Amino acid sequence: MPVLGVGGLFFRSRDPEALAAWYRKHLNVGGGCIADPKAEANEWVWQTLGGPMVFAPFKADSDYFAADKQYMINFRVSDLDALLADLRAADVEIITKPEWDDPQVGRFARIHDPEGNAIELWEQPTPS
Repeated sequence: MPVLGVGGLFFRSRDPEALAAWYRKHLNVGGGCIADPKAEANEWVWQTLGGPMVFAPFKADSDYFAADKQYMINFRVSDLDALLADLRAADVEIITKPEWDDPQVGRFARIHDPEGNAIELWEQPTPS
């Protein structure tokens, strides 16, 4: 198949520069950010690590995320507890629910960016 993965995510924003700065500051996501230690910084590209990604349309009436939003971002994270501690210290509201966590699937938390877009944080289960 010719498709190798997601090459970008583009969405509308009332203040693109401020929102991009928020993502860089709190999540290390966006142009110039590096998750892959072997990569070099590039002002336009977020250098990510390869791994699994779910691509799943939801029913139009799903209550999994806000009805007035067309998408929700899910980020794979390596240390959910440390990230949540940093977000709490920055006064970012965090939502967790025990039913979201599953030893076979992983652990989850939910935050929202300053424009109200849902961000799901996913820590994959540790291989046994």
